[in-house]
Amino acid sequence: MANFTTRLHQQILARKTPALVGIDPRWDWLPREIQQAAESGGGGQHACVARGYERFSCELLDIVAPHVAAVKPQVAFFEQHGLPGLQALHSVMTYARKLGLIVIADAKRGDIGTTAEAYAEGWLAGDDPEAAAWPADALTINPYLGTDSLEPFVRIAAQRNAGLYVLVRTSNPGAAEFQDRTAEGRPVYETVAQAVSRLSDLTRGEGDRYGCVGAVVGATWPHQLGQLREIMPTVPLLVPGYGAQGGTSADAAAAFHPDGTGAIVNSSRGINFAWRRQNYATSFGEARWREAVAEAVREMIQDLATHTPAGGLAGT
Repeated sequence: MANFTTRLHQQILARKTPALVGIDPRWDWLPREIQQAAESGGGGQHACVARGYERFSCELLDIVAPHVAAVKPQVAFFEQHGLPGLQALHSVMTYARKLGLIVIADAKRGDIGTTAEAYAEGWLAGDDPEAAAWPADALTINPYLGTDSLEPFVRIAAQRNAGLYVLVRTSNPGAAEFQDRTAEGRPVYETVAQAVSRLSDLTRGEGDRYGCVGAVVGATWPHQLGQLREIMPTVPLLVPGYGAQGGTSADAAAAFHPDGTGAIVNSSRGINFAWRRQNYATSFGEARWREAVAEAVREMIQDLATHTPAGGLAGT
């Protein structure tokens, strides 16, 4: 059975794009029709919001599934609404798997020993969506506790053909406060990158180009992104920060190998709530929010094809 990254890249080649859509529902930003339908179902506030999130997210999935290989539900937006939110998240992830999408759970888990193992057991379903309580193909994790906190995740990911994306150089402006601090003559993010590269290489089977351990590196730091691609040549990259956070396709270009493989680029708000963008508000408006989402996905795909090596995927 193919490892996670091989499965992901097969899907990327089939769609001919590395575009990744984040699923980040926010109640105040939902179309009024979605809010009204959720409110009509009764129940308390959390149940109402969760119902709206589930419907909105599943409609998003229907729109983007023909165009992209993977989606990235942000766990926090669902988790804040307790049990109803978690039930909605599970339904959304399950539906995404049924549509043939790769599901990356953005939960940023991290702990030591048996606790790390429990997180991994619970979240990493891998190629069999029934293998874990949560049907995620891959999971984002935090390396702050050290390499031993990563090892249980790596072991279970390798067993289940699941994937991991370790936070290495995050896209937020405050990332430099800790990640740029120098230790032994190099910034902390480089130390983390080297550890990720070693772990990823351990999971590469014969003939595999990449391991199942990936890295999160923001497009908002294009110079460091280029450096980190050199440090981690066989590590798959997840690149946030594109679009609403200010990163451009040109900023993300260094994440890719010359043939257009090796990375996925995420957009969440810019896709989910495309009709709220200034250049889309007049053309579409809230009533045509679904069309705005579809157009925003097409625009992102074209942008990445034009300004990154991903344009070469069209010829594969």
